[in-house]
Amino acid sequence: MMRAMPDEQSAIDHFTAIRWKHGAYCPHCGATKVYHFKDGRTHKCGKCRKRFSIKVGTIFEDSKIGLREWMLAVWLLTNHKKGIASTQLATDIGVTQKTAWFMLHRLRYAAQTKSFNRPLDGEIEADETFIGGKEKNKHASKRTGGKQGGKGKAIVLGVLKRDGDLVTGTLPNLRAKNVQGAINSIVAPGSTVMTDEHVSFNGLSDRFTHHRVNHSAGEYVRNYCLHTNGIESVWALFKRQVIGIHHWLSPKHLSRYLNEMTWRFNQREIEAGERVNALLEQTTGRLTYKELIA
Repeated sequence: MMRAMPDEQSAIDHFTAIRWKHGAYCPHCGATKVYHFKDGRTHKCGKCRKRFSIKVGTIFEDSKIGLREWMLAVWLLTNHKKGIASTQLATDIGVTQKTAWFMLHRLRYAAQTKSFNRPLDGEIEADETFIGGKEKNKHASKRTGGKQGGKGKAIVLGVLKRDGDLVTGTLPNLRAKNVQGAINSIVAPGSTVMTDEHVSFNGLSDRFTHHRVNHSAGEYVRNYCLHTNGIESVWALFKRQVIGIHHWLSPKHLSRYLNEMTWRFNQREIEAGERVNALLEQTTGRLTYKELIA
């Protein structure tokens, strides 16, 4: 990628070609009459008369980091299976850890699924997991006591279509109305849904063909095809990301890290360069530092 973009202008040209693939437009008023200055970096709207760069209206707006460094950050985030730590990115592109942390969160903001156009159908696996440190490793003042049901940990639900897309999200608790409400909004009626024996899945058979495997009894696969191994592999990958790369993350930002992992998983079948371009295509919108840490 660095050979393809040897300097800042080539990175600007690449991003411009992606953002304006259907024609130039003003990020302020949306007008399509745009004048381009000779420097290749500045543009002016023929309607509202405002000047702007290709960064305006995107996650890159007001960033002092060059687009070439941003492109490298995009490549590292999208092509390492477990992501990259802000400390490592800071070293790789020559910025402070605080700057790298903000850059990565802007990219995670871009990676979130803006809309869910079509429900998952066919063979579906659903499973919950808990994210958080062990009680014995916490300071005494932060221990909640007990381990049953993931007490003191964040609850995450994942729904995976076999050989298809993944949808993840956090839940306030494991009550059936929350778990099944999330599944009902994601999965098409009549689909085959496979889960474990958790009581929160009781009642799914009213809307789906529901199969369960009893993990507590040592059952993990039945009839070669009834299992939840796919979604459990997703959780194993995400927990390796948390433990091995980030070491710790706050519940406040958990959904952002889930966005990153989910987006990367859903783009797993395409080539490295295509993944970079796919993320660059959805960089419209801003995430300010004040908003991030609020």
